[in-house]
Amino acid sequence: MKQITIAIDGHSSCGKSTMAKQLARQLGYIYVDTGAMYRAVTLYAMRNTIRPDGTLDTALLQKRMSYVAVGFVLDKETGLPLTTLCGEVVEDAKRRMDVSARVSEVAALPFVREAMTREQKQMGRNGGIVMDGRDIGTVVFPDAELKVFVTASAEVRARRRFDELRAKGEEAVYEDILQNVKERDYIDSHREVAPLRQATDAILLDNSHMTREEQSAWLLEKARDTISRRNNAQS
Repeated sequence: MKQITIAIDGHSSCGKSTMAKQLARQLGYIYVDTGAMYRAVTLYAMRNTIRPDGTLDTALLQKRMSYVAVGFVLDKETGLPLTTLCGEVVEDAKRRMDVSARVSEVAALPFVREAMTREQKQMGRNGGIVMDGRDIGTVVFPDAELKVFVTASAEVRARRRFDELRAKGEEAVYEDILQNVKERDYIDSHREVAPLRQATDAILLDNSHMTREEQSAWLLEKARDTISRRNNAQS
């Protein structure tokens, strides 16, 4: 049976990664969280290229991009991928609010997107992959057999992010998170390089009022239908 490429794009904090991880497990596919890759680069930038006045030294970051090694290792207990930065597991650090506040800025840099897109294309060259992000169906894998664009209202997404942080014992202010969600939406949709947009052949999923179980069932049905149609067409 032919393995396909599945591209899941959408707005921040709409549950793309959770859905994609679950789908990859169900299909026995490889899962790649491209948002985690950009968060890892952002974490590197914050640690190494921030000027005393708090601004990002983009020229310095560009010079150091060849040293920014982003990857994934499997958690032996959960079987899920953990994000690494230069060999360090940064799964929790990349989710901090200060990283969230700057990730759209860093992800919009052309040289960052070029480097990460090159890595992502390499990861998915043989199919059998579920990849989520902002430009997977439009830039990274424009020929993906299944494309899904996920969205939800800003308020719902902010509440989900707030609950996630509080569940981890982290301090969080809902109004600050809502503002961050709206700012990221604007930056992601208006950047010059690979802006966030729905691919013309992507299926829209508004999960504002869906449970995780409902989302998972919906996505698995779409994936199985696509795989079945592809294999029937080749038989």
